[in-house]
Amino acid sequence: MTDAIHHLIEQYGLIAVFLGCVAEGESAALLGGFFAHQHVFVLWQSFLAAAIGAFVGDTFFFILGRSFADHPFVVKLRGRPGFSHAYRLVSTHPDIFVLSNRFIYGLRLAGGIAAGLSGIAVRRFVILNVISSIVWAGLFTTIGYVFGLGAERIIGQALARHERLLIALAIGLGVTVLAWFIAHTIAKKERSKER
Repeated sequence: MTDAIHHLIEQYGLIAVFLGCVAEGESAALLGGFFAHQHVFVLWQSFLAAAIGAFVGDTFFFILGRSFADHPFVVKLRGRPGFSHAYRLVSTHPDIFVLSNRFIYGLRLAGGIAAGLSGIAVRRFVILNVISSIVWAGLFTTIGYVFGLGAERIIGQALARHERLLIALAIGLGVTVLAWFIAHTIAKKERSKER
């Protein structure tokens, strides 16, 4: 069973890192770095998959906001908690917002739509988004790689394949739970401010 899972990760793991980073993505980037440490992927490939996924995701939501402002999906996203805050930020500090939006869990999707609805030029957004995606991918794949070093020191040099998978799943689950908790807390504060 673990050999089949390991084979799937080797074959499709970088695609999963890319797709995971298109959306929220921290877990996917961390796992990409972790598996790079375990020699399942090459580190630069994990970094590249995470950076391209981050860029594509943010650009996609920017285009949605810019070109499809009246689409029901975009209108629904505009009603999400945090959207008004994101729109205020991108309107007052567009460069800082685009550079930092990917780092703010739970606001990324609404932030991309807000950037698209704002007056920021497309070329400016793309350049800032490239910089943000590269820094973000470098940070989170490196953290995942360091988790791999820490796990190796705790468990020993000879991590078995199933132990690698369990550690990776634990890291992914832990990051997901922490990110959900932070996003939930931020959304709760935002709702109380809007009342």
